Amino acid sequence: MSIFSFPSFDKHEHVSFKEDAATGLKAIIAIHNTNLGPALGGCRMYPYQNDHLALDDVLRLSKGMTYKSALAGLPLGGGKAVIIGNPHTDKNRKLLLAMGDFIDNLGGSYITAEDSGTCAEDLKTIRERTNYVSGVSDGRKHNGDPSPHTAYGVYCGIIASLMHKRGAGSLKGIRIALQGAGSVGRHLIELLINNGATVFTSDVNKSNLDKASALGAVIVDNNTIIAMDVDVFVPCAMGGVINDDTVDIVRAEIIAGAANNQLVDSSHGERLKDRGILYAPDFVINAGGIIDVHYQRIGGSSEESEAHTKRIGSVLGDIFKRAELENKTTTSVAETIAEEIYLDKNLIPQLDDVA
Repeated sequence: MSIFSFPSFDKHEHVSFKEDAATGLKAIIAIHNTNLGPALGGCRMYPYQNDHLALDDVLRLSKGMTYKSALAGLPLGGGKAVIIGNPHTDKNRKLLLAMGDFIDNLGGSYITAEDSGTCAEDLKTIRERTNYVSGVSDGRKHNGDPSPHTAYGVYCGIIASLMHKRGAGSLKGIRIALQGAGSVGRHLIELLINNGATVFTSDVNKSNLDKASALGAVIVDNNTIIAMDVDVFVPCAMGGVINDDTVDIVRAEIIAGAANNQLVDSSHGERLKDRGILYAPDFVINAGGIIDVHYQRIGGSSEESEAHTKRIGSVLGDIFKRAELENKTTTSVAETIAEEIYLDKNLIPQLDDVA
């Protein structure tokens, strides 16, 4: 199959493949759009079952990054990198250096950052071979980890979702089911509990569960958390959580989480809308991480990043209102607004007014 006819290919500007037998590196970099600036997106390492799934993931994620940066009011395009392999057993210094060479060969059209399966230490190694890296501690204004800002953005989005759905943004008495207690999930659990919510959480990693329990979260089964009778469901693990098997078993009034590509396809957004479930589009609500990475890249402060991230709530509020007015899904409205921004370069000077 030609990549141009691949289902997830959508006018991507560039897709590169790299295999290095000496280090075991098998990687793909996808650049979706650079109208607003260089493509910035994380480097994910995951043991995909086959190359087809890896390509689908990188194409969908890079497009999502284009939407994410546009709606966040950032002068950046959308890109993503995936390394095919188990980050716990296959990752090594030589492989990461080879990944740095791969990124550097693109001449700055793609800038990498942390993602699932990679961390700030990995980025430091990659940076030995390329300057096109963001999200590494500078020892002064940032520690390099964007996950607290991602969590804060999701927190702001949950408040906005509750405000739209119930007319009040208080978390007191609110029951939240949070799937995936990794770096972002743990920061979010702490924010939610400290502000009055009861949080139920699940994860496949026992260490993550132990840390979440210490924060006050109630541990539940990973296979049934999506169907819990709660107010808000927060998927913070992998994508594709809302699919044919799950779209009708969700009982929460709101779905708002940090994981990318939560809906397998647009029909699931339509079904959630028909069921009266408010869906906060993932590429809007989880933009706190890319906002923070941007401020790290330009030498801004963590306080500036947090102030910008807080605006995610108002962006979501506008999307919710427009979707209701036009009787459309929140995802389709968010995508339309993003396309209006990144396809019209005349809007670039006005980006600060968007978020």
